[in-house]
Amino acid sequence: MPTIANEICVSFLDELLGGTHDLDTSGDTLKIALIKSVDELETDSFGQATTNYSDLTSNGNEASGTGYTAGGATLSGQVVANASGRAYLDFTDVAWTITGSLTAGGALIYNSSQGNKAIAVIDFGGDQVASNQTFTIVFPTADQNNAIIRLG
Repeated sequence: MPTIANEICVSFLDELLGGTHDLDTSGDTLKIALIKSVDELETDSFGQATTNYSDLTSNGNEASGTGYTAGGATLSGQVVANASGRAYLDFTDVAWTITGSLTAGGALIYNSSQGNKAIAVIDFGGDQVASNQTFTIVFPTADQNNAIIRLG
């Protein structure tokens, strides 16, 4: 059964230790793409084993709708910091103006500067639907306990 799980991608951890990713504001270009509803996924699952944006596109599992462009949106406002022994990364909220309808069950954060390598999968906890409205991903507070990506 297909799933979407809130996970840091294992390949990202390996690549991070190898120096592949530069995550601050002057570094690599990071993007976020929307994943179809879990009910629409054929057989694929997304989580810690996801390695690349192509994992999303290979079987047509990226969400679609007027106002959403394949590949998603470029993330901005990166906050790379640490506190209490934990490093964290967060972003400015991202939004798409949808005309028509769009349904997404999750999202994939990936590094488009480094061959579209996967960083993290986000499970929305159920389908999120936008119909002639703005579809917004609101990132949590940028701190060591809440940021979207935390290590340590």
